[in-house]
Amino acid sequence: MNISEQVHQSAAARTENVAVPMDDEAAAQALRRGPIGALWLSAVAVALLFLGWILFYFLLFMRRGPIG
Repeated sequence: MNISEQVHQSAAARTENVAVPMDDEAAAQALRRGPIGALWLSAVAVALLFLGWILFYFLLFMRRGPIG
């Protein structure tokens, strides 16, 4: 059988790759708390970025002294 003769079936069309449907109450319960993990991850990333900026400022720029 040639590759062009094979029928392509998407992985999304297979029943084993599709999530189990949930009722409205279960969906509301899952959405009640929101994306708490993503919020924590973004907060930690921003805090590390800010800490890095502060370290660069005090350890690199302040040691050189004022301009002029």
